[in-house]
Amino acid sequence: MNPTTAYPTKPDSFVSPASHIRTYMHLSVHLVLALLAGLALRLFFVTHISPFTGDTKFYEELAKNWLYHGVYGLFVNGQLLPVDMRMPGYPAFLVAIYAVFGRGGRAIMGVQAIVDLGTCVLAALIAARLAPARKRKLVATIALWLAALCPFTASYSAVVLTEVLATFLTTLALLIFAFLLSHPGMQRPLQSFDRKSLLSAVGWFLFGGIIVGVGTLVRPEAPLLLVAVGIVLVVRWHRRADWRKLVLAVSWMAVGLLIPLTPWAARNARTMGRIEFLAPRFAETQGDFIARGFYEWTRTWMTKFGEAYLVTWKLDKAPIRVETLPDSAFDSTAERARVEVLLSRYNSDLGMSPVLDREFALLARERTARRPLRTYFFIPLSRAWMMWFTPRIELLPYSGKLWPPDEYWRGNPTDFEVTLGYGILNCIYLALAVVGAWRCRKHPALALIVAFVVVRTVFLTQLQTVEPRYVVVCFPAILAIGAAAFANPGREIRAADERQA
Repeated sequence: MNPTTAYPTKPDSFVSPASHIRTYMHLSVHLVLALLAGLALRLFFVTHISPFTGDTKFYEELAKNWLYHGVYGLFVNGQLLPVDMRMPGYPAFLVAIYAVFGRGGRAIMGVQAIVDLGTCVLAALIAARLAPARKRKLVATIALWLAALCPFTASYSAVVLTEVLATFLTTLALLIFAFLLSHPGMQRPLQSFDRKSLLSAVGWFLFGGIIVGVGTLVRPEAPLLLVAVGIVLVVRWHRRADWRKLVLAVSWMAVGLLIPLTPWAARNARTMGRIEFLAPRFAETQGDFIARGFYEWTRTWMTKFGEAYLVTWKLDKAPIRVETLPDSAFDSTAERARVEVLLSRYNSDLGMSPVLDREFALLARERTARRPLRTYFFIPLSRAWMMWFTPRIELLPYSGKLWPPDEYWRGNPTDFEVTLGYGILNCIYLALAVVGAWRCRKHPALALIVAFVVVRTVFLTQLQTVEPRYVVVCFPAILAIGAAAFANPGREIRAADERQA
């Protein structure tokens, strides 16, 4: 399918993406049934599984203090102090729910279930955009069902975390930019735009930036989407004749991004005495000591989610035993002994001092100098693999362990079967996405989604832990591409599209 024939327009017109969205937003039997089935799945997770994470208490306390005391902060030694350790978007979401429904966990989860169903509709719209004209309804319907019945995203409706809201806003922004980047009007020289068309195009780039800005108030890494958009635009508009369009688009996206973030930065300047648009990387408060050297050392060997429980999340809370570390943490017997000495010093008072942290940093630099490809390529690659190819049962009461299979199956057949089933389902979703990407490989919107997935994955491999939930926000787009696997644009379809144009 030639993307420039997807939506015929007059030479001097720019049709708003909203006009195309309305084309697909028609009530149908599939829409109702898919959303009802999706709601039932989410309510199942809400009523049968009660996952709790360490971040939950922070978000709930921030929301409670904001609502009842008017302070976005936490109690420290009995005193309520303002903080900037978490972005305010999700606590504001909780405040709105508390104000309307009261402080009930089920109310939060019910609202999140509705929001997540909205994400399913957005995924269907992205899929429709990727498909040939005659296949759009079919592909959108398949994407809707895939998203509605995806347990990986649905399970997050049952936990007080940012994932549901962040996924909705990310998918909405992806939809806006997918329409913009694949619109035939965007290929024309800037001089051919009339005033109305130019304002419409600028307005949609601004609006996309605003949505990403709102998403940044929920998750600080949300601007990675704009990085992906920028990469696609630079590749497409690298010729000198298109530089004005490139500057115009990037500038208005940046303005849109700053609009929602400016009040937060102003609050931090007034309350905290410093201008900050994003929350601190390590969610620390001012004056906290961060063991950056220790984290640098763990990034030279940590590749699995479970290893965070053994090391990262024990820091300053529990002893860390050298015998629990994987063999990849040591290059020799002498290095193992050295790490054992360092950990014994930490275990003596459960404190990571600056001196001890510098010794871990030195160890990290030595390991990196000895094998730089390991630190800069193989470890990030392994982390990316673990984030994408995982059973995704981190919120469920299952171990997630499959090897050795005979041992784990005999020990707990249900645990093994659920873990294996989730792992197979994850591989099916990704395989569908690969097929779908091949079938719509010439569509400009696909380049955006792929760029976003790659940029986000690369960035997240540099964090101090390896959590599969980091890529959950990508799954609606992954499922949208997967639905395109069922749209094979044969010759007759391409010919029909050309006649329609």
